Amino acid sequence: MHIIADLLRAAATALRQAGIESPVREARLLLVHALGLPSGSLPDPNQSIDPAGFHAVLARRLRHEPMALILGQQGFWTLDLAVSPATLIPRPDSETLIEAALDALPARNRVGRILDLGTGTGCLLLAALSEFPHAFGLGVDRNPDAAALARRNAERNGLADRAAFICADWSAPVQGRFDLVLSNPPYIETTDIPQLMPDVALFEPASALDGGGDGLAEYRRIIPALPGLLADDGVAILELGQGQARAVSALVEYAGLPTPQTRADLAGIARALIIRRA
Repeated sequence: MHIIADLLRAAATALRQAGIESPVREARLLLVHALGLPSGSLPDPNQSIDPAGFHAVLARRLRHEPMALILGQQGFWTLDLAVSPATLIPRPDSETLIEAALDALPARNRVGRILDLGTGTGCLLLAALSEFPHAFGLGVDRNPDAAALARRNAERNGLADRAAFICADWSAPVQGRFDLVLSNPPYIETTDIPQLMPDVALFEPASALDGGGDGLAEYRRIIPALPGLLADDGVAILELGQGQARAVSALVEYAGLPTPQTRADLAGIARALIIRRA
């Protein structure tokens, strides 16, 4: 048996030495998770516990496994989402796409159909559905495990009756037009992936990261389909990697669509590309 205060102190030191940015906070989160306690709680620091479970999850974090995968969940927008190694972990930067959608489509009650290409956890689609109360959403992912996870997240957040998920290659089988099309495609250049943080490079799926030699391969597949997917007043919003706004905008114009706008994330990086059909 070990005293909780001693365990937390030693864990924070180990995490700091491993280069973890918030070692004290993460040590506490891992302890709460290992003990099966509600999120946000903290046991008496003078209590004695069997450290085996805590040491097991601490070892995973010291190998740089992301906290979200260890905890099995991640917050996004107002949602609580289950996560798995089949998908990217939702990031706060991606919330910029939802902010852009709300600004681009202020008449929320008039949005009826939403499409999310490469839905992953379902974070973008489900966040949009939570804000557009009369919309129905379709999430598409080529990975069946991702599509199944997104379906579970819809159920988890009370949105299952307004969402459907299919396993497909981008929009290939999709018919009809949509008021809002969302996508966070892979956009990392292939040669840059090994240089990413180990949390990402070692534990998140390469298929959701790898955008080809110049990072634009999947944009070249998504953007030409947009004229046939967007309703007359429809809007498509794509996530961008740093420095990609000009190149992706050129692909949009080449597809015969108007020059798009961008929206920056909290770091000032052009993160969302806002595309209108007309």
